[in-house]
Amino acid sequence: MIGQSYLPCPALRQYARRYQLWHFTFSDVANLPFKPYAPRPEQALGFCPRGYELVEYVADNRIIRKPPSYIMGQFAERTNRHIGTSDFITILVNFHPGILFRVTGIPYHELTNTFIDAEIVFGKRIRLVNERLSSTGNYSEMIAIVEQFLLDVFQTTKNDAHPLDALADSIIRHPENSRITQLAKDSFLCTRQFERKFKERMGVSPKLFTRIARANKVFQTKYLYPDRDWLRAALECGYHDYQHLAKDFIDFAGVTPAEYLLQDEKNAPERLFGARDSSLISEMSFSYQ
Repeated sequence: MIGQSYLPCPALRQYARRYQLWHFTFSDVANLPFKPYAPRPEQALGFCPRGYELVEYVADNRIIRKPPSYIMGQFAERTNRHIGTSDFITILVNFHPGILFRVTGIPYHELTNTFIDAEIVFGKRIRLVNERLSSTGNYSEMIAIVEQFLLDVFQTTKNDAHPLDALADSIIRHPENSRITQLAKDSFLCTRQFERKFKERMGVSPKLFTRIARANKVFQTKYLYPDRDWLRAALECGYHDYQHLAKDFIDFAGVTPAEYLLQDEKNAPERLFGARDSSLISEMSFSYQ
């Protein structure tokens, strides 16, 4: 198993937070594991150079197969990500807030709780990227292929940056300090415009985005510091008590955060190899820069 985070090249750091590359090889094909995925405040472009992945929508038992490359919207509900083959590689590009709207021009609320085939947006260019990724087993070469594609894409970005992008990034880093009214004032927009433009760029309302960011940050804190109790982590992230956190987490994941960590997350693919989710750990390190 390989699970590694990569920092983008300097020219791309204003657009991308990080790259995540995972390579799993399983001997027991009949019992392939799945990754439980509670909502995170994220915008991503994904690639599956080897194998495929199925997305299970827990709330209504739908299962959808991901294409070889896809644009992922902002999720506000839990999914389970099922690995479909014994040999599986995935690369995930996590962007800064608002970037995918700037690149594609697609109102991001149209992608909430779903994903689309990246070929619909990027056409032949990304089809060639998929072919090149599938033809190599070298991880560094895979990252270089993805980076060259991104460099080409950002030469023709459709939309300019907006102050809301920086505000959303601030919410991700410090959701405990976010106040919607103040954020609207900081963006020099009336409340209605603020709500509309925020949803256009982030996929969900600012209030829901803040709830997702806060619940996710508590989980990240507990994941990074297992000895810290849930109440302390909740209070540090702006909750009044553990019950408030538990209610939000049940809304998003269907279970309490303790149940999610101890029952669902412990059977994630990386845990079977004695590893941890590097995206949760690295995201916390970025949050405190």
